[in-house]
Amino acid sequence: MQDVIIVFNSGSSSLKFTVYDKADSQKATVLLNGEIEQNPKGARFHAKNHDGVVLAQEEWPETGLAIFDHLFHWLEQFAQKGRVVAAGHRVVHGGADFLEPVKITPEILNKLDQLTPFDPLHQQATLAPAKAIAQRRPDLLQVACFDTTFHSTIPKVARLLPLPRRYEERGVVRYGFHGISYSYIAQRLAQIDPQLATGRTIIAHLGSGASLCALKDGKSLETTMGFSALDGLMMGTRCGAIDPGVLLYMVQEEKADWRTLVQTLYHESGLLGVSGVSPDMRVLREMLADASSAQSVQIAEALSLFVYRIRQEIGALTAVMGGLDGLVFTAGIGEHDAALRQDVCQALNWAGVTLDEAANQRHDAIISTPDSRVRVRVEPTDEEREIYLSVLKFL
Repeated sequence: MQDVIIVFNSGSSSLKFTVYDKADSQKATVLLNGEIEQNPKGARFHAKNHDGVVLAQEEWPETGLAIFDHLFHWLEQFAQKGRVVAAGHRVVHGGADFLEPVKITPEILNKLDQLTPFDPLHQQATLAPAKAIAQRRPDLLQVACFDTTFHSTIPKVARLLPLPRRYEERGVVRYGFHGISYSYIAQRLAQIDPQLATGRTIIAHLGSGASLCALKDGKSLETTMGFSALDGLMMGTRCGAIDPGVLLYMVQEEKADWRTLVQTLYHESGLLGVSGVSPDMRVLREMLADASSAQSVQIAEALSLFVYRIRQEIGALTAVMGGLDGLVFTAGIGEHDAALRQDVCQALNWAGVTLDEAANQRHDAIISTPDSRVRVRVEPTDEEREIYLSVLKFL
């Protein structure tokens, strides 16, 4: 018998999860990773153990709530008559009230539902599994962890938006996101590099969603995302910070409605929009050498703009902190794209960054030279582990 804890990280069309062995809580032992992709005919389920061995690859006819019945039944068979004892959830928005992980109750779910207008695309997706489980397994302990919590230490002046005060009263302020990832990296730095953990460090969470966090004395001082996860850096399909006048132009000249703006800004912009090819950095790197000249120009411009926006925002965060002691690359692009890290670091020579090119190519933990005034690290993030550790506190 093997009791397990399941951690959900939900997207708009897929549901990723990680299963931990409750008995081995100190080591946070991962038993498997899985994903459920829903489609009109049912769902596609696949799972691998921690070594990458495929455990299941199935087509399920179930949809909606029935998916969770099937999932929990499969997990309990996998656990040899064990049981799922708790579930943790990444929830995008905690608003102004939820400043730490919280046990999910019907009342809590209702309050989190009320935050949907702040992020209509992501909030409902991250709440969906919690709602489904609450209906099918109401006695199961569920814990919500919020992407906004880590940034609760940002000064009020940095939270304000230059809008009429009535918007602040409605909660329209800057929140910041990717907080679960930043929390993990901050705690990890405290273990492996206390100097950066307590110094002036920028964490670069670079993936399909991308943002930067200015970490000072171990706390978030500023971040590039604001009221929504659409703000800040250029991303895979999201535009990042953009002149509001562009939106006014779309509304006036193109008669764009809310749905058109959402589709353009969230799903058609960023690397995809500028390259005209793909939002995936790996695909763009591969195509750059083989593409036609026209494609090559657009792809090269997309990659250059991606780096330029990172440089621009690092400069702003360095000014806010009054200097820079460390830079940490994390998430999919940050951890694996050596060319991107090289471009960013070479552009930061003015700040005291000196890159060790060989170490960077090897994806070493430290990729700056010993004499670099700014220490540059590559550190894998683990949002699921951070959520798992939060769940343990409630057991």
